[in-house]
Amino acid sequence: MTRLVALALLLVAGPALAAEAREITLAEALNLAQQNAPSAIAARGQVRTTNSGVRNAYGAFLPSVTVSAGASRQLPSQGGQTRLDSNGQVIIIPPEPWAFTGNLGASVLLFDGGGRFFDLRQAKARASAAEANEVATQFDLELTVKQQFFDVLAERETEAAARAQLLQAGQQRTYAVARVRARTATRSDSLRAEIVVRNAQLGVTDAVDALANSEASLTRLVGSPTLVTASPADTVDEAPLAIGEDSLRVLANKSPAVIQAQKALEAASAARKSAWTDYLPAVSLGYSRGGSASGASFAPGDADYRYSGSMRLSLSLPIFNGFQRESQVTQAQVAEDNARAQLRDTQLAAHEGLTKSLAALRSSDERVAAQAATVEAAEEDLHVQQQRYALGGSTLLDVLASQTTLDQSRRDLIRARFDRRVARAQLEALVGQDL
Repeated sequence: MTRLVALALLLVAGPALAAEAREITLAEALNLAQQNAPSAIAARGQVRTTNSGVRNAYGAFLPSVTVSAGASRQLPSQGGQTRLDSNGQVIIIPPEPWAFTGNLGASVLLFDGGGRFFDLRQAKARASAAEANEVATQFDLELTVKQQFFDVLAERETEAAARAQLLQAGQQRTYAVARVRARTATRSDSLRAEIVVRNAQLGVTDAVDALANSEASLTRLVGSPTLVTASPADTVDEAPLAIGEDSLRVLANKSPAVIQAQKALEAASAARKSAWTDYLPAVSLGYSRGGSASGASFAPGDADYRYSGSMRLSLSLPIFNGFQRESQVTQAQVAEDNARAQLRDTQLAAHEGLTKSLAALRSSDERVAAQAATVEAAEEDLHVQQQRYALGGSTLLDVLASQTTLDQSRRDLIRARFDRRVARAQLEALVGQDL
């Protein structure tokens, strides 16, 4: 009786320990991860940086404007006095010790061989690639979060199965002890039943530890300051896919990874074209206007300025620069070839991943159905064996064999459910869309 009370307390204590962690839904876990994960923050930062690069590329078409002003005072300040400079020459201090200067300058690049247009195209392609990378990072992070979230659910199911195994082992030990006392079974039966109970208790401990570890990993992944766990509401299996394989292959061709590779190729092509512009002349136009004045006191606005200005039109054509242009063109061509090969490989990888994910999803669906039926049959078989053992119609070894089959069937069902959830998450991450 004491052992049954202890078993009941153990079964009650398990959920109490798990209640220490705050339950979150899958949607909340995904939202927290998108806010706190370093990879998501870095992807958003890359988008901001590339958008700044686009703005900078537009700025290259605009003139640069500079304004400068200054004031200086001769010491000593009394006019007519003299002093020696650093070379020992006598300098007469002017009667107006203050000197003022001001200058306004502007310059614009009129023609650079079209390099600015290609630089702008390259900057836009990089910005688009960064946006595609942000989407890809988002779904990759969602896949990681879903895997860890589903792992928590699986560990919780494993713990429940371990506690059910412990409860059944305790019942079987009660039957064995009763038969030994009735002298219808040997003491070996009670000893074997005791061993099974001890092993079941260890199984519960291992399951509790595994659940705690999985919850800690989920907490770190979502960036929560307090311990979190997966909400039991998300244990319900998702509905079957409502989209066909042909439609999925169309989505795979437009996946974030493929789009990112396409934009990378566009940026590499623009960089190659920009490298050729170094062979063309550059034409620039500049204008500057400045004034200077002097005064007896610090009054820049009242001084009588003398103005002068200039306009410059310059043309430069590089003739030879030690084969640097040739090297840049070669590097740009190689980068474009690499980007084209990467795009082709990314497209093939998307189709390969789609085929594997669909196969894994179909296989896991069939395994879930098969294992669910197996568990049901194993539970019925164990029930029959326990009844027969209680009546003396079977041995304890028969009961233990049925118990082992049921335990393995439960573990296989939990693994099949986990694999089905992960396979669907992998498919969603591949096509960049919730299914």
